[in-house]
Formats: sequence, C-alpha cells, structure tokens
Amino acid sequence: MRFLLIFTFLLSFNALAQDDILAREYFKNGDFEKAATTYKKLYAKNSRNKTYLLQLVKAYQQLEKFKEAETLLQDELTRYEYPQLIVELGRNYSLQNDTINSKLNYDKAILTIEKNPNNAYAVGRSFENYSLLNEAIVTYNKAMQLKPQLNFNINLAKIYGEQGNIEKMFNSYINFSEINENYLNTAKREFSSFISENKENENNIILRKILLKKIQTAPNLLWNDMLSWLFIQQKEYKKAFTQEKAIYKRELESLNRVEQLANIAYNQKQLNVAKQIYTFIVENTQEIDIQINANYNLLKIETEQAKEKDYQIINNKYLKLLEKYGKTSRTVNLRVAYAHFLAFNLDKSRDAVAFLKESLNINYSSYQLAQLKLELGDILVLEEKFNEALIYYTQIQRALKNTKISQLARFKVAKTSYYKGDFKWAESQLKILKKSTSQLTANDALDLKLLISDNKQGDSLQTALKKYAKADLLAFQNKKNQAITILSNIIQEHKTETIIPQALLKQAQLFEDKADFEKAKSNYLQIISNYTDGILIDDAIFALAEIYNNQLQLPEKAKELYERIIFNHADSIYFVDSRKKYRALRGDSIN
Repeated sequence: MRFLLIFTFLLSFNALAQDDILAREYFKNGDFEKAATTYKKLYAKNSRNKTYLLQLVKAYQQLEKFKEAETLLQDELTRYEYPQLIVELGRNYSLQNDTINSKLNYDKAILTIEKNPNNAYAVGRSFENYSLLNEAIVTYNKAMQLKPQLNFNINLAKIYGEQGNIEKMFNSYINFSEINENYLNTAKREFSSFISENKENENNIILRKILLKKIQTAPNLLWNDMLSWLFIQQKEYKKAFTQEKAIYKRELESLNRVEQLANIAYNQKQLNVAKQIYTFIVENTQEIDIQINANYNLLKIETEQAKEKDYQIINNKYLKLLEKYGKTSRTVNLRVAYAHFLAFNLDKSRDAVAFLKESLNINYSSYQLAQLKLELGDILVLEEKFNEALIYYTQIQRALKNTKISQLARFKVAKTSYYKGDFKWAESQLKILKKSTSQLTANDALDLKLLISDNKQGDSLQTALKKYAKADLLAFQNKKNQAITILSNIIQEHKTETIIPQALLKQAQLFEDKADFEKAKSNYLQIISNYTDGILIDDAIFALAEIYNNQLQLPEKAKELYERIIFNHADSIYFVDSRKKYRALRGDSIN
C-alpha cells in the first residue's frame, strides 16, 4: 500500500512537471491561449504555487482578458493579503489605462510595509520589474525608516543610476558600503562607469564632494580608500598618496597599498611623485624586501632623470646598497640593475660582465641565476660578443624549459642571430615562439618574424635587411645618432623595397627618444600617407596620436587619429587604448 502511494505521488509530480514545461514553452512561443489553459490546470491542482497564478495572470493580460486576471487576483487576495499580488492588480488596471485604480493599489501595496517592513523585498522588486522606479524608491526608503537594520541602498543605487540621479546613486552605494565593507570594490567598479579621467567632469566633482564630506563628518578609512581610488582614476597620484598616508598612519600595517600606488605612478611616468612615494616607503618600513625594492626603484628613477655628471653618485648608491644588503637572494634584482647601469649608462660593459660572472657563484635559485644570465647575455650582445651571449641564453632554455623566462631567452637567441645576419636561424626560433605563453614575447616574436620574412625576398644579398639589423643593434647599444644615419641611408637607397615603412617607423621611434617630435611626426605622416595598406599603419596612427596628445598639445588632432583606429582598425592591439583615450578626450566616462 505504501509503495502504491509513493508511485501514485511520483506519477502525479511527473505530470505536473511536464505540464509546467509545456506551459512555459507555450508562453515563450506566444501561444497564450494554450499557455493560459495549461497554467489554469496547474493552478487548480496546486493553488499554493504563486508562480502558476502569476503566469496565468500574465497569459490573460496578453490575451487582453483583464477581467479574468482581476478576478483571479482579487479572489486570491481575499484569502491572503500577499503584497506582490496587490502590485499585480495595480498593474492589471494600468494595462487598461485605469490610472486611478492602479495608483490606489500601488499605494495599498506600499502601505503593507507599515505592518511588516520585510514586505519591501517583494513589493520593491515587483515595482522594479514593471519599471515603476519612483514607487520602488518610496518602498525601499519607507522600509528602511521603519526598520533601520534593513539595507536597500544597493537597490536604490541601481534605480538612481537608471534615472540618471548620479548624486543619489553615489550616496546609496556609499551608504551600502558603510555597512557592508566587502562591497567597496564592487562600488568602485560601479562608479567607474560614471566617472572620467577628467577631474573637472561633473560626476567626478560630485563623488569627490560626497567623500570629502564623509571624511569630515563621519571619519572612516573607507572614505580615504575610495577617495584615493578616485584620485588614481584622475591620475592625481600625489593626492592619492595623501590619502594612502592617512590610511597607513591610522592602521600602521602593511605598506603594500602605498607600494602599489608608487608602481602605478612610475608606470604612468609621473616619476617625481613615484620618487616621493618610494622615499616614504624606505623611511617607514622595517621589512627588508620592501626596503630593497623601494631603493631599487628609486635608483631606476634617478637613472632615468640623471645627466651623465650624476652617474658617479648613482654608482656609489648602488655599491652602498649592495654592501648593506649583502650577497643574498633578496638582492638579485639589485645586482641585475647595477650591471645594466654599469654597461648601458657608465659604458663599463667589461666591469658589468665581470660583476655578473662573479654573481653567478652566489647560491641563487635556478630562476635567479637565469635572471643574471639574461642580463649577462644582453651585455655581451652590447659588446657584440654574440656567440658567448648565445651560450648563456641557451643555458637558460635548458635549465628552465617551458617557462616565460626560457621563452624570453629563446627570443633573445633569435634577436642575436638576427643582429648577426643569420636570418634563417632567427626565423626557426621565432616560429617556435608564436605559441609562447607570454603574450609580450609572442607579439615581439611575430613582429620580428614578419620583419625578416617580408624583407628577405627579392634581394639575394639581403642588403637592406642587414643594414636595418645593424641600425637595430646600434639602437640597442644606445647609439641613436648612428642608427638614425643608417636608417636614413636605407630610406634613400632602397626606396622601392618593402623595408621602407619599417625603417621610417624605427627612425620615428628614435626621434621620439631624442625628443625630436617634429621629425618623428614627419615620419609617421609618411607611413600614414604612403602605406595605408601596410601592417604598420595602426602603429603609425597610434604613435602620432600619442605625440599630438602628450607632446604637441593638439588634442583634437589626437582624437581624430584615435577615432581612426576605432573605426578602421578594430583588430589592432591599440584598439582598447585608443577607445579609452578617445573617450577621455571627448569627456566620456572611463568605461
């Protein structure tokens, strides 16, 4: 008997489930008569299931059987005052353009909140579903007044955002974050759709005023955090640093946030601000690794800003730091940087090679040894000791197979072979790197492969390509003027060859390095005018846009070029940056 009851129940349940699927399919396909019939049957069998009731009401409404829908809802409401159904009844009147009765029912639904503020969940959601945003706002605010522990600020924020009421939206997100601190990063993501990199943008000003008022009236490090984030979006890193210092001084915990800000400022070329932040880190941290890293970055900045007469002071600073922190695994980056400084700045490549070879005897990990060997190989290339450089690059490949540093070493093998004029071996290495896990290495490998393959045909001696490789090597050796001269020779003597746009681009980049932006502009314009179908067209357009935007203060011309990338070169690697910069120049929000 018990088994029979269970079997009968399962059959009944299965039949209901099948009818449910069928009803949904009818409704989805617009067959509302059949949907209504099926939902009516389902509701008769299970009147407690409000989904069946609501779907039946919707089917009647689609069929304009408003009276039947009204009767259904009112019958249900006589049994139980379910607030969501009161909203549905108001909606039913609204579909008949009966604004008086629709408003009466909407108000009645809101009144149920006075008896039970928790009704706001169902009532507010129902209003939102029908885009009755003002009614939803009243609902949520009323519920929070009656029961302060309820928090509908996130719902309100989204509604205010839809309405374009930015100030109320910001306030609602902030009020929600005050109670739910874990939501802070989500709030930042939401804000990023409304603010701009331009600090004078109206929305930026609104958010800044709200946060500053919060800091003054209800001090909480959350507001310093958010204000710091806003300043970072506006590239005002010095102001962000003020907020980060306030957070650190209150918490006296990790300096990781401050260090991240310093790195951002450095990457954005705001070197003086980055220097100020790294100095603060050195003065305030007791953690050796953070100290070393900050000092390392300070020396990098000093080197970038230095004139030749300052190099000896920087050299002494390196030596003091290396003596202070010793020959440990912590100082490997410092040793690599010092060797690079010796070779590329002080022109003491022999001393750099000796220093690195001595460093190889320290008890470093395989990866750290690879870092040293990579720099050693680069300095040997600088000295044009190509075969010895290849030995060290190959050792890295063998010791750390299938790692990013191994792939980078393989690329350097290819580049060294290319400098030597061994284009066939270089190509064989570059083919392997097309599938590199490092996108940067894969892109560099593809660029070099295309350069070689596009320019080795038609000239058995490969004269122009060999000249270009020589210019490339001179540029690597920081002999920019000699490189520019060779590239000029290529442009004059090989006018009909495919390498010309590449030579123009490389020369333009060297002109930029020398801050000769007018000459760089001239080269880019030649590529844009004469090689519109070439693979370098987007490189030239973007580079010229950057010059107009950052160096020549011609934002309108820059905007035109960014727009050209967006509409004519959607597959370009510069597409995302161009869109962002174009929108910033136009005054749009960041996202």
